[in-house]
Amino acid sequence: EIVDDENLQTPLVNFSAIEEYYGEEMLDEKVRTQLKMLREQLTSFEAIKEVPVPPALNATLRPYQRQGLNWLNFLDDFNFGGCLADDMGLGKSIQIIAFVLSQRTKVQHNTNLLVVPTTLIFNWQAEVEKFAPSIQILTIHGADRVKSTEGFDQYELILTSYGTLLSDVNFLKNYTFNYIFLDESQNIKNPETERYRTVRMLQSRNKIAITGTPIENNTFDLYSQLSFACPGLLGSKQYFRDIYAIPIDKFKSTPHAMALQKKVQPFMLRRSKQQVAIELPDKTEMVLYCEMKAEQRKIYDAYEKEFREYISATTNEELNKSPMNVLKGLTKLRQICDAPALLGSDELYVGASAKIEILMEQIEGKMHQHKILVFSQFVAMLDLIRNELLARKIAFSYLTGSTRNREAEVNAFQNDPKVKVFLISLKAGGTGLNLTEADYVYLVDPWWNPAVENQAIDRSHRIGQNKKVVAVRLICPDTVEDKIRLIQASKKDLAQDLVHTDTSFLKSLSKEDLLAIC
Repeated sequence: EIVDDENLQTPLVNFSAIEEYYGEEMLDEKVRTQLKMLREQLTSFEAIKEVPVPPALNATLRPYQRQGLNWLNFLDDFNFGGCLADDMGLGKSIQIIAFVLSQRTKVQHNTNLLVVPTTLIFNWQAEVEKFAPSIQILTIHGADRVKSTEGFDQYELILTSYGTLLSDVNFLKNYTFNYIFLDESQNIKNPETERYRTVRMLQSRNKIAITGTPIENNTFDLYSQLSFACPGLLGSKQYFRDIYAIPIDKFKSTPHAMALQKKVQPFMLRRSKQQVAIELPDKTEMVLYCEMKAEQRKIYDAYEKEFREYISATTNEELNKSPMNVLKGLTKLRQICDAPALLGSDELYVGASAKIEILMEQIEGKMHQHKILVFSQFVAMLDLIRNELLARKIAFSYLTGSTRNREAEVNAFQNDPKVKVFLISLKAGGTGLNLTEADYVYLVDPWWNPAVENQAIDRSHRIGQNKKVVAVRLICPDTVEDKIRLIQASKKDLAQDLVHTDTSFLKSLSKEDLLAIC
């Protein structure tokens, strides 16, 4: 921090302001040297030194991901925070995990706080377990969670949700973390909210915001996220609003936009799929875990118990003779994973659907820059999603077996910039459609026939597509959906033979296989 004779303080993170406001003669040699090095390194990736990939990372980083690791370590060398803003599907989480591992050789106190939306807690747990199982992680979430910082020093990662943070900030604010990472940091884009005020109460040596959509609505979205990660960089709220937000958003001022870009560029790393196209496969496939809340899990567990008892009481011979009964039971479990309302019972808690909740978050975060396909085997599930889109006033196309004018729905999606989402039933739209405007494909209820899923993905990933396609499977952990993926691997030969019916696959499963699924 630079302090002049009249006690005017300027954070070093705002190095461009220091150069602008202070004459060179006002700065000592040490500060001048530091500013020169900062300017050179911050304006060119080539000047940022290469750091070794931590040996404890169970993955091979792509070149741009290694560049991200170098950038995070560079900011760390100067105690600067930043915003990792890569597109979805480019591996922000693995870059953060690699960075946490790299901190082992740089700091003695490596306890870091990771705050995420509730719906992504399981995803982060799975990512850490997959890529860095040596990281000691403590999850603070749920009714029986710990409510003190005692023992935090033995963990490298403390994982919690924004909602839990609001309740637990009174004790969390008393602990000084190494880093605080905010995933989906657009959750604090409004500085007037309790969520923003709460994260600003936390203490840490440094901070990183993580988001695929740093600007969702307007330029002011940047202010809260960067004022959290880089305090002092953008000045006060009123200053930022007057100097940048209003001229850029209201008057489309290019000079102000360029000035803001220059100021934030060193502290925000954003790579789009198009920028790193050479590094990416044409089609990226990923799993998004959707953890059920208590109401939905209770319904699932009850039906699973009933189905397990049926399997246990039935011989292998009887199961082979009546695969439709097995299919009916498995389908019911799959429907509950989507939404209990699909079972059609008024007695069920119809509002419980982890998948709809996460899918809406994904759509609202992606629709400003991307077009999205949503596939489901169940028309009733598409109808529930349609109701949510209508409630949010999000324009969409809709195609099922009962759609009369398929061409009009396709044309609206392909040609109308306002139509960002296309809801499609797997049976009616899995083949024969050319939807190259889409670059995100969500499979709401994956099943064991990879040929059918690939046909759906290929509605967008086909000749004429010049964008990188991201295919996302929504999976409820610890359910039939999760377990069928393991069965799929053990039945790999059968899957590669392109199974055409569910019943033919079921006949290949033993009683033990079925018990393992449920």
